[in-house]
Amino acid sequence: MAIPTLQDAIDQAGSPIKLLWRPGAEPWTPEVVEREYSGWRQEQAAWHEGVALLNLSHHMYDMWIEGPDATKVLADHGANNFEKFAIGQAKQYVPVTRHGHIVTDGILAREGENKYLLSGIPAAQHWVQYHAEKGGYDVGFVTDPSSAFRPGGGDPKLFRYQIQGPLAAELVERVFGGPLPETKFFHSTAVSLDGRPIRALRHGMAGQAGFEFIGPWEHSAYVHETFLKAGEPLGLIQVGALAYATPSVESGWIPSPVPAIYTHPDLLEYRRYLPLFGIEGKRPLNGSYFSEDIEDYYVSPYELGYGKVIHFGHDFVGRDALVKAKEEPLRTKVTLVLDPDDVRAAVGQGEDPGFVLSYARHRVENADGLVGVTMQSASIDPVGTVLAQTLIDPEHAVPGTEVTVVWGEHPGSGTDPEADLGFPRIRATVQPSPFNQHARTLYRRDR
Repeated sequence: MAIPTLQDAIDQAGSPIKLLWRPGAEPWTPEVVEREYSGWRQEQAAWHEGVALLNLSHHMYDMWIEGPDATKVLADHGANNFEKFAIGQAKQYVPVTRHGHIVTDGILAREGENKYLLSGIPAAQHWVQYHAEKGGYDVGFVTDPSSAFRPGGGDPKLFRYQIQGPLAAELVERVFGGPLPETKFFHSTAVSLDGRPIRALRHGMAGQAGFEFIGPWEHSAYVHETFLKAGEPLGLIQVGALAYATPSVESGWIPSPVPAIYTHPDLLEYRRYLPLFGIEGKRPLNGSYFSEDIEDYYVSPYELGYGKVIHFGHDFVGRDALVKAKEEPLRTKVTLVLDPDDVRAAVGQGEDPGFVLSYARHRVENADGLVGVTMQSASIDPVGTVLAQTLIDPEHAVPGTEVTVVWGEHPGSGTDPEADLGFPRIRATVQPSPFNQHARTLYRRDR
């Protein structure tokens, strides 16, 4: 029996929107990790005020790309600068369609002259592998799905532990007997823990300093326990699945934009290549913003803030479209600070709503109507309210601008997208993205 493809599902549903629209869909949180260890509020406070340990080992999909054409296939289908890509460096990989819309991003680490590791949700990996196979590139692939999708279960190939917060450097010195070698942001250095090889990637979240430690799974338990013991005097807090999903709202990263692959005739073969039971067919859409046209959910890498990583010094799929888009009045990424009293009224029915996490596309309006759409919203306890990463029309992107978020779940096809469904309105104020000043000004500058 043939495995159903993404195109099969679109044909059966009647449209991409009818396939993907699911009002009230539960927000994604990392699998195989406790929802909370100390409580989400304490866990958020840890990377702002102390030191936090986050386990990324289970929800990342890894694909190793190796061979004489490894750089070529990645450069032909990604907008990044491959002329300046050192071994040991990582980049936010930005593949786009011929029309200049993002497929999705991923973390691309260069492990050797002709070897890379692409990590994240698997949409970018699918894109690269398909084009490599179709184009006859001399390159091979080894994949390790996330733990929720690994055939037959089993352990991942790699562990990934993040150490974050103002006390991160002190914890690292306790574990390794001194400071690690000076390392640029998003570059890695090889280290050893009692003879166990580890790669330390200089990282950060919500503006705080830190490292991501990566190594063979066989050493995972030892490394994890070592960090826990060394961190006890510093008040180390483990971060659970709820809090883990929230720092992107402060640091300005919009996770899982809709892959722009559902409609164009030139991608029909690609949709027939993709299995239905993958990220492209199963990541739901919901919220108060509804359109029957899936293309209204497509985004440009410029809107996501990736303009600085786009490099026009080489030819790549989508290059011509991005050259044009650079001069177009695209939406601007901002952070909305939601009024806490309105959040209590709209989400908590008058009480503290507790933990709020939503990837819903909610309408953002002013007196004249629609001006933007939210991409991710989350409670940030150190801020005292909900923040929302939002794409908004440029004329409304000035910090301090007041707008309204329509908080609700449009039922989908059969109801007018502009219908007044009586959803509560939440007042909000526009602020920059990233919201955190350190994340906005310092830790990205040498990326």
